[in-house]
Amino acid sequence: MGKNLATKILENHLVEGALVPGTEIAIKIDHTLLQDATGTMAMLEFMATGTPEVKVELAAQYIDHNLLQTDNKNADDHAFLTSAAQRFGIHLSKPGNGVSHQVNLERFGVPGKTLLGADSHTPTAAGLAEIAIGAGGMDVALAMAGHPFHLTCPKIWGVKLTGQLQPWVSAKDVILEMLRRHTVKGGVGKIIEYYGPGVATLSATDRATIGNMGAELGATTSLFPSDERTREFLEAQDRGSSWFELSADPDATYDEYEEIDLSAVEPLIACPSSPDNVVPVREVEGTKVDQVLVGSSVNSSFRDLMNVCLVLEGRKVAQGISFHVNPGSRQVLENVVARGGFMMLLLAGAQIHQSGCLGCIGMGQAPGTNQVSLRTFPRNFPGRSGTLNDRVYLCSPETAAAAGIFGVITDPRKLGELLPWPALSNPEKYVVDDAGIIFPSEEGKKTEIVTGPNIVPFPDFPPLPEDLELEVVIKVGNNISTDAIMPAGNKVLPYRSNIPAISQFVFEQLDPEFAARAKEKGSGAVVGGENYGQGSSREHAALAPRYLGIQVKIAKGFARIHRSNLFNFGIIPLTFKDPADYDMLQQGDRIRLKGVRTLIASGAEEIPVEVNGRTIITLLSASERERQELVAGGLLNLVRQGGSHG
Repeated sequence: MGKNLATKILENHLVEGALVPGTEIAIKIDHTLLQDATGTMAMLEFMATGTPEVKVELAAQYIDHNLLQTDNKNADDHAFLTSAAQRFGIHLSKPGNGVSHQVNLERFGVPGKTLLGADSHTPTAAGLAEIAIGAGGMDVALAMAGHPFHLTCPKIWGVKLTGQLQPWVSAKDVILEMLRRHTVKGGVGKIIEYYGPGVATLSATDRATIGNMGAELGATTSLFPSDERTREFLEAQDRGSSWFELSADPDATYDEYEEIDLSAVEPLIACPSSPDNVVPVREVEGTKVDQVLVGSSVNSSFRDLMNVCLVLEGRKVAQGISFHVNPGSRQVLENVVARGGFMMLLLAGAQIHQSGCLGCIGMGQAPGTNQVSLRTFPRNFPGRSGTLNDRVYLCSPETAAAAGIFGVITDPRKLGELLPWPALSNPEKYVVDDAGIIFPSEEGKKTEIVTGPNIVPFPDFPPLPEDLELEVVIKVGNNISTDAIMPAGNKVLPYRSNIPAISQFVFEQLDPEFAARAKEKGSGAVVGGENYGQGSSREHAALAPRYLGIQVKIAKGFARIHRSNLFNFGIIPLTFKDPADYDMLQQGDRIRLKGVRTLIASGAEEIPVEVNGRTIITLLSASERERQELVAGGLLNLVRQGGSHG
């Protein structure tokens, strides 16, 4: 019986455990990725380990999120990251050089490697056949210090692709089809491996788009083979020597199966306010559009942007629409410029911004009240754009361009009435420019680290006491995202290296009084529904509540990365044995966990919770290592004590 590709790569990196789904394993990490919204805290955590320089093959720090310098905070943090990267042997991608995922694809990705990134969209590297996993900053910091990465062994979900995409249909529609079929919970606990004859029809950047938004399915990561399409991309980047062939065995088997006929996929769109609220574009045609954004974290490659340029060539953006373009990297923009696309955009009336995340993380580009915004971004969680009650749709670049021309949501196949389908390919040779990257050097290791007033030392947390008596400070519903727990945007993100300051924004969108109430109580619990903590990898969604005294979260289920982050900061993630008990807990209830330290340390799976004169049974699904983290009060405490982390 043959092996699938994910199993081959995992076996090659396995350092602890066995590849049995549901059990804990640890893998060696080859490359790491940090960005500035998560990386500032992760860099402080790395420094706290006392490691003199990184111990992975390649580490990269990107400055791509917090690009609005409205006061000193972002500029100070960028100076800190720049100096720390040079000091510790980390590649530094400067502001404006590009979004981490696009630049990694262009300049650093290597087939068969493992990549751990403090960003949930790290699986973009699926486009180059990497096992690329999003994680909390603490996990990435420890990988940089030479520790393996622990995770629950995933199932391998084989998705067979057949056929070929029709004109005006693109890779974004493929991943939207997956979300339409399987929802934001469909990939939890799985690696999605794409195989079959249809794979060869997709370029490396098409595959990167699909890998990027596999995060929206809740997947551990996504994976494509390394084949001739991979080789052509790497050779076009002057990195052909990094290529080698990697694929599943012809008789490979998978834990689960799905099949998509690419020729049957039609233009799709995710309606407000979830990436899985997907319908055919034709069903919402005619909806007036106020804003269009192309690029950023996904769909920001050369082909994506150049297709938009060719649609807009010789035409004007419809009156009443603001049309924004966020190139994925300087390289993307340079290659668009080299082929005349820049003038096409300018003459059409588009607004072109620096390469970065920008509106995708709520860093500017917020829509107006009741305005409809079409975005090629990966997420449209409520309020993520920076506007409360926003109306954000997710779509392909082709659908975005059609809306830009017609002023309403339009099936992009109608563009065929205006122009021939571009049938565009990626360049045989890219214009390559590494001027925005500072490479590690011996001289750089002498750099003095610069810390501004916004850099506050990592907070200390005490170990877990024997008993806990807490108040339920908030109760929330299903699919609560990390955006809802710890908002992003230009008001909040500048405080990411200042936990006392950023903690004041926890649950701000859902309950503006939460932070003050939690701080007043001194210790507390949060109750949630299914898929609690979906979305971004930001560890601040665990770290800031912990700072406010939250010690327990009880939910029907947790998203993978957020669950790991809770362990990392000593918050006990419990699930209801009987989901109906969710209704027994209300905000303001007092709960008691008697002997919880002993129960956790002894390996108990059932944790009794006393509330309102009765006892609810909750479950703690945790490895021995994770239990040690909880007892110690967090992962950093455990590492400092010399505890086991591989």
